[in-house]
Amino acid sequence: MPIARPLRPLLLPALAALVIAASPPMLPHAHAEETPRRLEVQAEAEMEVVPDRATLSARLWEHTPAIAQREATANDPDALREARDRLEARAAGLIRALEEAGLAREAIRAGSLNVQPEHLPGEPHAEGERETLVRTRLERPIRLQLDDLEQLPRLLDALTEAGVDSLDGVSYDLADRDGATDQALVKALEKARHKATLMAETLGIGLGEVIAVSETRSPVFQPRMMAMTADARESLPQAEYRPGTISIEAGVSVSWAIAQ
Repeated sequence: MPIARPLRPLLLPALAALVIAASPPMLPHAHAEETPRRLEVQAEAEMEVVPDRATLSARLWEHTPAIAQREATANDPDALREARDRLEARAAGLIRALEEAGLAREAIRAGSLNVQPEHLPGEPHAEGERETLVRTRLERPIRLQLDDLEQLPRLLDALTEAGVDSLDGVSYDLADRDGATDQALVKALEKARHKATLMAETLGIGLGEVIAVSETRSPVFQPRMMAMTADARESLPQAEYRPGTISIEAGVSVSWAIAQ
């Protein structure tokens, strides 16, 4: 009977795999991008423009009779109608007078009717107390658009003769606002270029191309107002009709590259 031999362990050769990871070559550090050499200039410009348009505001009003507050339980429809009729008649007469003074109908705007109560102190009683009175005020605003400022004195006279209750003033403006603001902006840019050229010549450097430009102040109107009151309208001197000028300001910031 054959004798079984013990199994010898199979000795497998160890396979050593050497993996060499090749590192990428070191790159030299990139130099930080240099700040571009630049010359930055800020400039502001102001120009005075003679206005060629005006808006005149006035008001007409009428009142209902004043009655004791304790009796004013409701508005008297007859009193309101009478006051409104008087107001409409005066407004119609004023419009006719303005047209006769040379103002076109489309330049006259009669605003909406405004109705509001008013409280007034009454006569004192024997005890010294005053009873409050109540009345209703009906008011209509009138707005005039003038494209010919030579008409202003004549129209003010027409308003005065028509007996307006309030002249709220004159606002002067420009028919071509965009054109005026463009001129102010151009003036600011020209001033910035002049300053940059002067600085470059003084420092002995050359100006390259414009690399940045921005507004630091948008063109702003500073209109001239002429305020008037009903009490002072008759004594208003002719010289006060002069419109003066409107100030327009603009500002810019411009950067030029310095030529190498």
